[in-house]
Amino acid sequence: MKLIFKIIILLAFPSTIFAQDAAQIKKQAQGIAGALLKGDYQTVLNNTYPKAVEIGGGKAKMLKMMTEGLDQMKAQGFLFEKITIGEPGKFYKAGTEIHCLIPETIVMKTNQGRFAGKSNLLAVSSNGGKSWSFLDLNRGSINAIDQIFPKFNHSLVIPQPQPPVKL
Repeated sequence: MKLIFKIIILLAFPSTIFAQDAAQIKKQAQGIAGALLKGDYQTVLNNTYPKAVEIGGGKAKMLKMMTEGLDQMKAQGFLFEKITIGEPGKFYKAGTEIHCLIPETIVMKTNQGRFAGKSNLLAVSSNGGKSWSFLDLNRGSINAIDQIFPKFNHSLVIPQPQPPVKL
């Protein structure tokens, strides 16, 4: 009887590790998307995976690059119109972290019309799911995934971002 109980506990334990609150992760991702739409780049950076910020030169440098880059885009007629956050996917153990993908669709207005692009955010928790940081999975960050995450679990397959489609 004790053996059966131990087996049940051992089988159930891995699922409890990954029983994260998907609704909370999605809500946090939506808050970051809202901050980006409002131009609150500090909030975006505060919720960006710290190692990515470090690789990018630190918060001050990243904030300056983000502000200048997005201001330049606005000056050229590009404007974020809407960001839709999808449902978080499966949770994966990666070293001491937990990772999951969150699909996102970004709609932009340009001088040539409205465009929608689909990509993913990588949600990362280093404290068992108590808090999360995020990384936008563009081509550059996907190519650097092993540099950013030395213990990345490649069972989590990252799809390439889709080219924007004219609406």
